[in-house]
Amino acid sequence: MSEEINEKLLREIIRQVITETKATDKKVDFNGNQASSSAATATATKRAPGTDAPLQLDWFKHVGPAKKGTSTDEVVVAVLPGFAEHMTENLKGIKHKDILREVTAGIEEQGLKARVIKVYRTADVSFAGSEGDQYSGSGVSVAIQSKGTSIIHQKDLEPLSNLELFPQAPVIDLKTYRAIGANAARYAKGESPTPVPTVNDQMARVKYQAKSALMHIKETKYVVTGKGPDEIEVNFD
Repeated sequence: MSEEINEKLLREIIRQVITETKATDKKVDFNGNQASSSAATATATKRAPGTDAPLQLDWFKHVGPAKKGTSTDEVVVAVLPGFAEHMTENLKGIKHKDILREVTAGIEEQGLKARVIKVYRTADVSFAGSEGDQYSGSGVSVAIQSKGTSIIHQKDLEPLSNLELFPQAPVIDLKTYRAIGANAARYAKGESPTPVPTVNDQMARVKYQAKSALMHIKETKYVVTGKGPDEIEVNFD
């Protein structure tokens, strides 16, 4: 039974990758619809000229290379290369804009500032967290993959170590993302908070495995070796 499932998943991944390769100039929608099917998406997100160019977003703007922070009351939120501009939703269909809004709100509720950067050197959430905390004045960062996997990291930890890890994106809701931001801020203040409760759903792993693999393939596609992070200005109004 397990071999049968794995073969089906592999076939599905290959099918979707081939389909995407034939239509790289279109926004990917994992529900099988073209981007033009949503009027809201069409007005809020526009492709820049060029094949598979990043979306031009009103709420997510690059303002230059990221600088290392010096303020101890900030937490960096490091998003990965495909986030928002190449993929707009996580594995479960939660909008990246909403995810980022909740994480930053959680940080701000604790009286700290959230600063958003986009990292390009990796598609791995652990290494993104490790890079993010090097730019954080407090030494604490939250990293978020496009598929929704998240981590809270601190600069004195090895990349594959962490303060808290949230590996199952399908079971992370907006309330949890807000709690992740809040806990990151607590660590930045020197506190030892109770870890954010997580749910472990083995069936979710099977259900979303093909989609998860495809999203990771896409994320990796936008990695730029040696490129430093960009500072991102966000506007949720």
